[in-house]
Amino acid sequence: MTLAAGNIGLRPIRHRDRREWTAVRQANVQWLAPWEASNPDPGGYLPTYHEMVRALSHQARTGAALPFVITRRVDGSAPQLAGQLTVSGIIYGSARTATLGYWVDSRCAGRGIAPTAVALATDYCFWNLGLHRMEINIRPENAASLRVVEKLGFRDEGIRPRYLHINGQWADHRSFALTAEDIPQGLLKPWLEQQARRP
Repeated sequence: MTLAAGNIGLRPIRHRDRREWTAVRQANVQWLAPWEASNPDPGGYLPTYHEMVRALSHQARTGAALPFVITRRVDGSAPQLAGQLTVSGIIYGSARTATLGYWVDSRCAGRGIAPTAVALATDYCFWNLGLHRMEINIRPENAASLRVVEKLGFRDEGIRPRYLHINGQWADHRSFALTAEDIPQGLLKPWLEQQARRP
């Protein structure tokens, strides 16, 4: 499954993306390090690229996650990897909720790529999967990610103390959410219209 809006796309992450994904991550070590998930177990390690893709693909097959790479076309070229977006913790039943996380290449930051990708994924989850609530949790110091949810109108639901293990310590996060009733037109259409009005 591929989702697209203009030159921005979302498609499933693949094992053969390793070289390009690794190159983008290495170019963004300092940009991403303060927000990186870490393993709280003493001596614990993070999965390799192939272990990560294997685990995410398994979650996708069971309907628990949607693991995407964010792609960007430049001047009609083939899509280039510009980041990663994962919808995880998908729950149906009476909750119908999920959590969304993302990162983008610093060289692409500030160009509307992350908001477009988040809007694409949220609309798909609401209108195609029938989910009711989307949540995004962000470190209070992560100004770039905070701008994404602010631009899209996610509701600030407050601080979650020591919510995730990040960069070697348990870290507070601000929790943002939308429900389907909040965006009857979806997220993507109003966002693209807002972008089109920019001078």
